[in-house]
Amino acid sequence: MAVGIFDSGLGGLTVLDAVTRRLPDVPFVYFGDNAHTPYGVRDPEDIYNLTTRGVERLFAAGCDLVILACNTASAAALRRMQDGWVPKDKRVLGVFVPLIESLTERRWGDNSPPREVAVKHVALFATPATVSSRAFQRELAFRAIGVDVEAQSCGGVVDAIEEGDEILAEALVRSHVDALKRKMPNPDAAVLGCTHYPLVEEVFRDALGPDVRVLSQPELVASSLADYLERRPEMLGPGTVSQFLTTGDPRKVSSKATQFLRRRIAFDPA
Repeated sequence: MAVGIFDSGLGGLTVLDAVTRRLPDVPFVYFGDNAHTPYGVRDPEDIYNLTTRGVERLFAAGCDLVILACNTASAAALRRMQDGWVPKDKRVLGVFVPLIESLTERRWGDNSPPREVAVKHVALFATPATVSSRAFQRELAFRAIGVDVEAQSCGGVVDAIEEGDEILAEALVRSHVDALKRKMPNPDAAVLGCTHYPLVEEVFRDALGPDVRVLSQPELVASSLADYLERRPEMLGPGTVSQFLTTGDPRKVSSKATQFLRRRIAFDPA
């Protein structure tokens, strides 16, 4: 009954932490492609090839349902995977839709035509590859009209977080928020479009100010996954063991992951 969580590195651990708290009886297999992180500076073909390779490994681990807890992979690879690569008895879902459902106040499965919503000005903070894909804007357009999105490419933030350089990460976040505000001085809401960003969420909140609603993914994805599995319990795969898999050095990745989640995490070679 295992569910797979795929990420380019360690950011998806923020999602894993939320979903394990929401679904404590479900074993999760986490795959971190740490040997190739970050994805945010790679081209779409490279991202697609790396993502399918990782998802195949999760299928092999007994996961019929895989969550791409990497926004870059969701933006650059998910649609292509769903259109022709994913086997009929498997499912691969991304992390954009739960964000957009919350932003537009739509329930899961609401396929009614796009309509006007309360939020009019949205700031999107994401990796360069996610921003260039315009996947967030495309998914939003399916559900809402009249929403102005200003996207800010946050180069360097993922690298700083992965390296554990909190001072550099904070400086970069504040610089990117300042750059966004020069283009959109008064956003109604801000979307943290990378699963690494919850680790510096308080910096984003402080830099944006108290009047901006900040949407972060882990809890939204956990709620959406619980809803999905209630509707589709047959998508719980045959796997029974929780695992942490990495393409990187298991010892180094385990050490960083333990720092991230503040509990012992032991990765095995993928």
